[in-house]
Amino acid sequence: MLDERLLEILACPGCKGELEYRTEPEEVLICHSCSLVYEVRDDIPIMLMDEAKPLEKE
Repeated sequence: MLDERLLEILACPGCKGELEYRTEPEEVLICHSCSLVYEVRDDIPIMLMDEAKPLEKE
């Protein structure tokens, strides 16, 4: 689980917008504006646009 203080300051590297934190089915940060998903590995957010995945519509 990511620290609440870290979640408050994290922003999307592309649009600088807010991120949604999800823990299920996997730990990720989602930018709805850019439709990108950033992985969290070993409690470290991978905030690289090159490694972001497209958000799949539910």
